Amino acid sequence: MSDEPALAKGAEPPALPKILLEPWPVIIVIATGWLVAAILAFTVTGLHEWRPITVAGLDVGALGTSIFLLQRRAVRRGSRGAQSGLS
Repeated sequence: MSDEPALAKGAEPPALPKILLEPWPVIIVIATGWLVAAILAFTVTGLHEWRPITVAGLDVGALGTSIFLLQRRAVRRGSRGAQSGLS
């Protein structure tokens, strides 16, 4: 028996499940969290200090999602400067 790990011998790690490769569940869960926080910040009087933070969180999420969508569209279009590996 050798002390070398199995991956060092050329074995491939198992493939990730398909659900872990999908970005949409993560985007939806995080956006929903920011939306709930923003609703609470605007309806609960004691949380009014959270308003700018929650609005910024929603804005950054919208910006990130739009960049992701633009990159994915560029990949599907076959643009040379697009990132690879986006589904």
